[in-house]
Amino acid sequence: MFTGIIESLGQVVGLQIVGSNLVIQIRVHLDEEPIKIDQSIAHNGICLTVTEIIRNDDEVREYLVLAVQETLEKTSLDSLRVGHQVNIERSLKVTQRLDGHFVQGHVDTVGEVTSLEERDGSWMYRFSFPERFAPLIVDKGSVTINGVSLTVIAPSKNNFSVTIIPYTYEHTNFHNLKEGDQVNLEFDIIGKYITRMQRI
Repeated sequence: MFTGIIESLGQVVGLQIVGSNLVIQIRVHLDEEPIKIDQSIAHNGICLTVTEIIRNDDEVREYLVLAVQETLEKTSLDSLRVGHQVNIERSLKVTQRLDGHFVQGHVDTVGEVTSLEERDGSWMYRFSFPERFAPLIVDKGSVTINGVSLTVIAPSKNNFSVTIIPYTYEHTNFHNLKEGDQVNLEFDIIGKYITRMQRI
């Protein structure tokens, strides 16, 4: 479980295809305790398990995660390249404040940046998404974009907007996004349960 509050920007330093899977090598600066094998870490909103530790000291953490074929098919990982920045969040501790919203790290679909506009100290982004997910998104509701917990603005049947404040812009990979880029979308789990109950 995650909250959508990004801890750090990691860098992709290695990619290797192994069968139908993708092994990703990540380098990141993180405070507190070292990373451990079998830990769940969200990478651009995708929950992936640490499979190997390369470096784990006070200055930098470097480790491997593996994405299976199903994850590759449902996320934007196929566009990942060495040198790309990814949003990093470690799993929620029971004693932590929930500053964002409940995030599973289970990506629902890939969206696309359709427009972005600087607005004198903030940024407005608009994203398109497959129309079948429209029942899961509401105005002023929560959505996770590349692992970042954000508030929905003006949703329609296949797109919506969010506003990005300077801190989020600078401390996540939103500052790298441009029109046409793909992003990972996870819709609010509460909305999913409500929608499911209405259909039963």
